Amino acid sequence: MVGSEFEYSEHPHRRYNPLRGEWILCSPHRAKRPWQGATEEIPPDTRPEYDPNDYLGPGNFRSGGKAQNPNYTDTFVFDNDFMALLPDTPDGSVGEIDKGDLFVARAVKGRCRVVCFSPKLNLTIPEMEREDVVKVVHAWTDEFLRLAKEPYINYVQIFENKGEMMGCSNPHPHGQIWSSGFIPAEAKKELENLKAYEEKHGVGMLEKYVQDELIKKERMVCQNNSFLCVVPFWALWPFETMVISTEKVASLAEMSDRMKEDLADIYQRVTCRYDNLFKTSFPYSMGLRQCPTDGTSHPYSHFYMVFYPPLLRSATVKKFMVGFELLCEGQRDLTAEQAAERLRNLDEVHYRKK
Repeated sequence: MVGSEFEYSEHPHRRYNPLRGEWILCSPHRAKRPWQGATEEIPPDTRPEYDPNDYLGPGNFRSGGKAQNPNYTDTFVFDNDFMALLPDTPDGSVGEIDKGDLFVARAVKGRCRVVCFSPKLNLTIPEMEREDVVKVVHAWTDEFLRLAKEPYINYVQIFENKGEMMGCSNPHPHGQIWSSGFIPAEAKKELENLKAYEEKHGVGMLEKYVQDELIKKERMVCQNNSFLCVVPFWALWPFETMVISTEKVASLAEMSDRMKEDLADIYQRVTCRYDNLFKTSFPYSMGLRQCPTDGTSHPYSHFYMVFYPPLLRSATVKKFMVGFELLCEGQRDLTAEQAAERLRNLDEVHYRKK
């Protein structure tokens, strides 16, 4: 090692995440070690198109039997029957931070919604018809606009947990929308870093990042007229990806119909590549990052979508956040460049359609 030049494809190093203001440890040499850990059997996906016991199926009763779904034929949105945030929470608080109290709590309001992508139990985003994915994006937009009008809603988080590995409790393809009376910690941190960067450098952080990645190309996965998909330089999860609008828009509300069609296009293309990577219905947590809805201006906001998938070496080996990652800082073995190359070289025709 003495006298050798540093290469981030070979040597341990830390990478900086400017959105979160945090570092992660990269250990690319560890990816060469043999795997002797646990694996899990992945059963074949034999879900039917319709199951009368599916809580989210059209015409079926939901969990608890108190509500029945309509016989919907495309995207269906409803209030979550088990909301984490409630619109009628009474005001109240405990303790004061400024007084040094260690037991501090604040009552919060909000509303949680569920978005069923399709009436068909056996169809996920990569296998749906493109026009039906566009309907999902339009449903997101309608919900964002509707919830943003509520005076007690300051932030709208749209996300999808896909697969049991990521805690999805119902196999029917769906996503969620949690809207809250506060700006969540991660979103607030990113807004502060976006603002600080633009004020210091005179250009939007993600605008510059898009320009730089289009030049370097080593972390690019795919793109279309409105969006660029990359494995971000600071990625933590093995095959983490980030879909960024090439034009600086703050939310779905600012997108033209063409942009929404492009968002549906790249959403489907990225998830198809994921499924093709290990020939499995690839699990992940996906989220949209948009501007707050607190009635104030957020000129530093820049729309993006992020995917956090747990799979590392195969359909049966997942990444665990343990030990050093829990106690110190995030760590990864596979570099962002290596992950991007593997995803970039994959087919965009779903393996089950071949």
